[in-house]
Amino acid sequence: MKARTTRDGTLPALPLDSRGRPCSVAASLQAVGEKWALLAVREISFGNHRFGAIARNTGAPRDVLTVRLRHLETIGVLVRRQYSEHPPRFEYHLTEAGRDLLVVLTTLRAWGDRWLVDEPPAVFTHSCGEELDMVHSCRHCGREVVSDDLRLRVSSPGWDAHGPV
Repeated sequence: MKARTTRDGTLPALPLDSRGRPCSVAASLQAVGEKWALLAVREISFGNHRFGAIARNTGAPRDVLTVRLRHLETIGVLVRRQYSEHPPRFEYHLTEAGRDLLVVLTTLRAWGDRWLVDEPPAVFTHSCGEELDMVHSCRHCGREVVSDDLRLRVSSPGWDAHGPV
């Protein structure tokens, strides 16, 4: 299957589970929230584009990884490019949507480094040469965003912060 996007370049909407609150987090998790999918994106971002390397470095069962890669291709997170005709062999590359997931993975990595491991198994440096220390900032005012700064405005009809109304 070819990766498909809509005319405006966005990913196609997936049919959402209608139970629970309408939520972009739920939609994102439905699309890419499975462990092997995110680990495959990690490996491809590290430059490991071939199936064997992705399988080895993620530890994913090959049959499960095949399904995850096809799904990521279908929703437009990655594209498959043929590098051999005889036998047919393919590499996987991130699309713009896939590259946008790298910020999510970087945030997950930072959270895991802080709360789950004694010593980070990998360290990233920024192009400035310093070790990466990510912060979220408000595009409008430029200030760093911390959890205490966040306020919720529910825009889903029939819902408020506490649930259905």
